[in-house]
Amino acid sequence: MARFMDVHSGFQGVTAEQLQAAHDADLLIEADEGVHFEQAWLDPVAGKVFCLSTGPSKEAVMRIHERAGHATAEVYELPIEV
Repeated sequence: MARFMDVHSGFQGVTAEQLQAAHDADLLIEADEGVHFEQAWLDPVAGKVFCLSTGPSKEAVMRIHERAGHATAEVYELPIEV
């Protein structure tokens, strides 16, 4: 299974509770695409959210985020880890 990091913009002022709700929306449907969202991080000042996931493809990750209501095209495969 490949590992991915994605970046979302436009999350200025979002709270930890709102981030958790967005993450939970992904978790509810992630199995439909064979994806698992491991963790999410938020920078509310910059309005950026970063999500770490595993799955069969970048496109599968993108489809889950889109269906959950927070689409992003900025998804990176992480083939090298140290």
